[in-house]
Amino acid sequence: MSIIRVPRLMMTACGSGTGKTMITCGILQVLKNRGVKCAPFKCGPDYIDPMFHKTVLGMDSENLDTFLCGRDKVRSILARRGRGMEIALIEGVMGYYDGLGGISCEASAYDVADATDTPAVLIVDCKGASKSVIPVIQGILNYQEDSHIKGIILNRLSPMMYGRMKEMIEKETRAEVLGYVPVLEDCELESRHLGLKMPHEVDGLEERLLRISRTLEETLEIDRMLSLAETAPEIEVQEVQEEQASGRNRKTGRSEEVRVGLARDEAFCFMYQENLRLLQERGISLVPFSPLYDAALPADLHGLLLYGGYPELYARALSRNTGMRESIRRAVTGGMPCMAECGGFMYLMEEMEDAEGKRYPMAGVLEGKCYPTPRLKRFGYITLTGGQAFGKDVGDIPAHEFHYYDADRCGEGYTARKPLSERSWKCMVSTDTMLAGYPHIHYDGNQEVARAFLEACRKRKNDDHREDNR
Repeated sequence: MSIIRVPRLMMTACGSGTGKTMITCGILQVLKNRGVKCAPFKCGPDYIDPMFHKTVLGMDSENLDTFLCGRDKVRSILARRGRGMEIALIEGVMGYYDGLGGISCEASAYDVADATDTPAVLIVDCKGASKSVIPVIQGILNYQEDSHIKGIILNRLSPMMYGRMKEMIEKETRAEVLGYVPVLEDCELESRHLGLKMPHEVDGLEERLLRISRTLEETLEIDRMLSLAETAPEIEVQEVQEEQASGRNRKTGRSEEVRVGLARDEAFCFMYQENLRLLQERGISLVPFSPLYDAALPADLHGLLLYGGYPELYARALSRNTGMRESIRRAVTGGMPCMAECGGFMYLMEEMEDAEGKRYPMAGVLEGKCYPTPRLKRFGYITLTGGQAFGKDVGDIPAHEFHYYDADRCGEGYTARKPLSERSWKCMVSTDTMLAGYPHIHYDGNQEVARAFLEACRKRKNDDHREDNR
């Protein structure tokens, strides 16, 4: 066991749309302005909020998800990335207690705070309310015996009301009020159906963040928040022997590097940084490429990763890049191991229909087409059961779905089961060389998935080597 000190604080709220991301990013910018070493994190499976964190700090933000990874792995991720930092700032997800199926605290922001013993600050939206926020605060504080909430921030509050509100709330709830945020014109972060727009789509984002940070430096008790972060206890984590890349085969002297192409551009940008780290630690060299801009796949690849994103926004450009589409089709149908999630799965199909009903040819690896729907399809956490990954029985796989698109052939390789529900459905295309479908997978929830992919890539490398020596 290792004991690691990580000063930390969580920013949470009563629900979505209450300013968590804006305020979290503003505080990150304040800390950056002050020269404070900060590691950002996001509760839950979200991909976009961590992109905003990275825009501020220039470093990756990692997900802390107790359903996808488990409580022990969440502690390990927090300890590893937070080690040596002056503070780890964690952004919550949805409402503080909102978890599995909307009826459980499991996998909620509270569950992460409880698993990591992290002090939390509750953001309360005061638009159109004053004294009525008091019973809301009391309810949140008292719902669990130890709520972990140590402070309150009042959002969208008039400066003229702050003094009276602070006095009233602290007297009636005994919760410490750590400041307020006034209504900030032209500083809201715009949304679309999957959540916030991505950082590169927000005009003048850097200037907005600077304006927000200048306000928060004046209206929030930043020093007190840093002091609260220092009260977080040390984290006890289990030491894990990581699999390391072996470099060269001792007998042959041949390089053991396994090269895997990683689709990465505006259309394919939803990926867990912990997944990439885990693959690299197991001997995979990730080779980025762009399905939008590159003419073909990089040379000498032994595997392919196509994670999610917004390929539907770039359907025309993806379709026009016929060189890349053909390169991927030849590689995957020729036996190159491939993992594809959500947007990556859609790109592998024969056709993609955009929001205007126009159809565009895609890579043509998988039969069928994908198309938009008017509402969320199969939203939330699932467990994948009864299937194999790359020909291996890897057991159950915790996963997550969140998409408005659907496909006429989603695969039959696994059964997806909703937690705390009887609902289930078939999904995933699963062969000895492919695992593709709408579900997103965090490998820390089942590392055998990553191991099976690596073994398939190594086999491909060895087969290529034998072919070259003929």
